[in-house]
Amino acid sequence: MQSSDAKLSRNSLLLALRCYSSAVLNMEQTVLLPSLLRDVPDEHNEPGSSLDLYQDYLMLKAIRNMVESGMVPYEETQKRSGSEDDLESRFHFHLRGLFNIMAALTKKSQNLTGKYLDIIGISR
Repeated sequence: MQSSDAKLSRNSLLLALRCYSSAVLNMEQTVLLPSLLRDVPDEHNEPGSSLDLYQDYLMLKAIRNMVESGMVPYEETQKRSGSEDDLESRFHFHLRGLFNIMAALTKKSQNLTGKYLDIIGISR
């Protein structure tokens, strides 16, 4: 981790985003032939999920691009009408969810990178 990251609290959203971005960048630099991941099941997926590691690879890259560019699909930018009371509680709820999602995505990226290294015969 960079020295600027050392100043961030381990509960910092910025640190979580940097860790995710770094893990995906490492994945991209390691996985030179993403097509080798086609039809390789992701043993860390939830039961019943049909995603293979290639689909995971594409999803992880797309999410990183969205996080780094700030571009959100149009449908997601549409606001729903509703009560705006208790915004702080709603913010904390979503922030906890975001941390959980970023940690899961970071782990998924690291697992994918490791599996790819196994496939091409490089020990970790």
